[in-house]
Amino acid sequence: MLPTNFLSRLRVHLWQERAALSRSETRLIQTGRYVFSLTRDLFEGQLSMRAMSLVYTTLLSLVPFLALGFSVLKALGVRNTLEPVLFELLRPLGPQAADLTGKIIGFVEKIQVGLLGSVGVALLFYTAISLIQKVESSFNYIWRIERSRPFVQRVGEYLSVLMVGPVMVFAALGITASVLNSGVVTQIKNIEPFGFALYSLTRLIPYAMIVGMFTFLYAYMPNTKVNLKAAAIAGLTSGVLWQTASVAFASFVAGTTNYDAIYSSFAVVILLLIWLYVGWLILLIGCQLAFYIQHPAHMKPDRIVPLASGRHSEYLALMIMGTAGQRFIEGKPAVAQEDLVRELGAAPEHVARAVDTLIARGFLTESGRLRTQLIPARDLESATLGDLWRAIRAGTSELKPQQELGREIVELLDDAERGFVESKGRTSLREWLKKDAG
Repeated sequence: MLPTNFLSRLRVHLWQERAALSRSETRLIQTGRYVFSLTRDLFEGQLSMRAMSLVYTTLLSLVPFLALGFSVLKALGVRNTLEPVLFELLRPLGPQAADLTGKIIGFVEKIQVGLLGSVGVALLFYTAISLIQKVESSFNYIWRIERSRPFVQRVGEYLSVLMVGPVMVFAALGITASVLNSGVVTQIKNIEPFGFALYSLTRLIPYAMIVGMFTFLYAYMPNTKVNLKAAAIAGLTSGVLWQTASVAFASFVAGTTNYDAIYSSFAVVILLLIWLYVGWLILLIGCQLAFYIQHPAHMKPDRIVPLASGRHSEYLALMIMGTAGQRFIEGKPAVAQEDLVRELGAAPEHVARAVDTLIARGFLTESGRLRTQLIPARDLESATLGDLWRAIRAGTSELKPQQELGREIVELLDDAERGFVESKGRTSLREWLKKDAG
């Protein structure tokens, strides 16, 4: 681990105020901030803990996950497509990768879904879905999102991944094979330098598939709107890290003959656990990079989010409700939580808590295909500013003091709120927003 004084000096150097910098210097400083922030987040341990949790879930979900994918491909008559994809993921294990791939595929082929019964099939789906759910939970943590997708939407989208994912992989492999084996391409192979270029292209196809898979996960899994640019850059970076780690791990496996002598047949299991951990850690690091690319303002010397004061929390909640209400009155597209973070310049955690309060109190509801757009849940003419203010101050729980002193304090708070309610509280939200817009 690096010395603390070195890290302190580096932190000061990267975030200190400077005069006008050239474009190259600005990019260098920005790159340094990315590297520092990702390294700091890695050493804090949360990413490592979640990667280890995903390893455990993978061991439980791998066979059910592959069984469902195998069933889909088997129905299409192309079940052998699954084996090369799995082998590519396990290739860093060295010579044992082919044997392990064959054993897993053989075990999956022996599963007869029709004999499991309704309870068995339900457990099979649940075990497979739990892996996707754990990935979404980790991504939401990285993106500072405290609410997951609604249950019905979550199940539907997870099943779509399980059913459509294998078909998309097969389609990508099939199209690639058809193009490379076409007559025109075969003739071009005999012409240099086009032959070398096509050879290089075929060698890059596995890399492109890995990058595409990472990009898809970064854009799709978090319960928020992710810019394609951020997802693509993070996907490319993670793909490079994955391939680099694959080469390094393969070299490590080749030199670990002592493991076979000590652990015998269990050596491949230990190496598999290590590789799964490295792979999940790379995935989470890339997700963290996507968040920082989309929200560069959150690359700060310290990751700890400052606590929001009561006044700041009330301001955010009023701004969120006001923004959603104004857009609704003016017939504009609904605002998303992601847009609020950017427009208000607030921490995602603070915006998320304010949105949760407004939804729990019945002032906002989620809409849209992805249920990420916020619209008023009440008639703006009948809801009053006093109702809104009381709900914001109360939060998601009511005060229920058990002692006399607590009851007296609640009365003091009620007296403080009563003045606002008497002067402004009877104003409807529509009247307040129209007055503000005017």
